[in-house]
Amino acid sequence: MPKTRKCAYCGKVFTTNSGMQKYCSEECAEKAKESKKKRQRDFLRSVGPVMELQQQEYLTFSKAAILLGCTRQYVYKLVEQGKLPASRLSSRMALVRRSDIEKMFAANPYNRVLPCSKPKKTISKKKTFVGDKKQKDQSTSSYSDEVLEYYSGEEVKQIYKVKHSWLYASAKRHQIPMCRIAGRNYYSKKHIDAVFGTTIDLDAIVEWLSPQEVANRYGINLTAVRSYAHRHKIPSKREYGHTYYSQSHFDELRRTDLLSDENYCTVEQVQQLYGLTKANICHIVKVKHIEKTKVGRLNLLLRSDVERVMEERKSVGMIPSGF
Repeated sequence: MPKTRKCAYCGKVFTTNSGMQKYCSEECAEKAKESKKKRQRDFLRSVGPVMELQQQEYLTFSKAAILLGCTRQYVYKLVEQGKLPASRLSSRMALVRRSDIEKMFAANPYNRVLPCSKPKKTISKKKTFVGDKKQKDQSTSSYSDEVLEYYSGEEVKQIYKVKHSWLYASAKRHQIPMCRIAGRNYYSKKHIDAVFGTTIDLDAIVEWLSPQEVANRYGINLTAVRSYAHRHKIPSKREYGHTYYSQSHFDELRRTDLLSDENYCTVEQVQQLYGLTKANICHIVKVKHIEKTKVGRLNLLLRSDVERVMEERKSVGMIPSGF
């Protein structure tokens, strides 16, 4: 019975005449040979620059990136952070020594990082004096022995209305001490309250507005709501990925009640009543010291001051009698 075998190049099943035959035809054998040579050339082409860099002492940032196996931007980041020394020879040329790269690796051995598994070390410095001579600072480091109280992950999500992904990311970003018991994460109560809590009693605030409601109610650009609230320290809360802002604080800051107050009038109303341009009104307000209050994008003028100034202008003939 003839033996069949699968071609090592094209995968076609063929009848073999000997036990050493790997390919179904001479064409497949030639193609396999060329493919093997190409792989060898590609390997030498990729390894060649690295082998040449091993003999160079001074490297550009691009060559240092090849030697490190990273991007050139990451080399710039290492230099900026002070982890890798570099020398700038001109505005377009900076070099790195290969020995400095080796020292950087020797000074930073690998340590497994467990996020928030232990509290940070507390470092205290003691200075001692002998006569008039000051000895060197003696630094002692020890882990804090404080006994921490913990929230479970479900308690944090229920109290502060945050998602699981946001809780994990915040704990990692702020290095909140945590422990894992029976497959559940527990977070330090003290640190969670400091990160998610606030000095303002949020329970006392009854009415809350979403960013879209703030933009519609007060005429603020939707993209500027967050920066506006942060700049004016307006209380906010986050519930299940959505942010809400205190309506009372926005009302107090934007003074929306003045829009319906008869004691104030807008610049547009003054224009219609007295036939003046905005430039004239701004000049009169500045010279005559008319009380002005800004409500959002509108400038409200005290009606009594406006009437007093306009009566003075009318008496000297600066305003026609028809107005």
